Amino acid sequence: MADAGADLPEPSTGQEAPATGADLARTALGRARAAAAAKGLRPGRAGQGGRGGGATRAEERARRTGASARSGAWPDARDPQTLESTLGRLVGERGWEQPVAVGGAFGRWDAVVGPELAGHCAPETLKDGTLVVRAESTAWATQVRLLTSVLVRRLDEELGHGVVTKVVVRGPQGPSWRKGNRSAPGGRGPRDTYG
Repeated sequence: MADAGADLPEPSTGQEAPATGADLARTALGRARAAAAAKGLRPGRAGQGGRGGGATRAEERARRTGASARSGAWPDARDPQTLESTLGRLVGERGWEQPVAVGGAFGRWDAVVGPELAGHCAPETLKDGTLVVRAESTAWATQVRLLTSVLVRRLDEELGHGVVTKVVVRGPQGPSWRKGNRSAPGGRGPRDTYG
């Protein structure tokens, strides 16, 4: 074992400078180590309460900070986490619950509205509580317009109350003849170029 008094300042002969705070601290530390060595304790080590020996510096640091070098018998934050719990925590921290729920409802559209209705219409956008649904024909657009109250109720069950407040149903969209960013206003498409 190292000499407990090794850190004590050597008494000098002749004129001594007044002791500073650091010198006083070193002297007090040396005395405390000497007293601990006299009791059979190891200086610089914390006692383990009757188990013999002292804690290593890493164990002592882990005890003070609340972390340990390895995981215990029960799951905690240091253990490998599932992707589901990690993504759930990320979504909660970022406040993405509603957009994720809307994306999930769009992805499971056939389960939300039923397979027959989902086969003839699809959601396009949801912005400020207004859901835009595109139908494959004008007959199905009319049918979906008649079912908007049922559709809003089903979406309230799925997404939460008030997420969808209005449903706009659009029929099929014809092809667009506009090509590029330079098109003549009021043009009638390709037929105005024919002689």
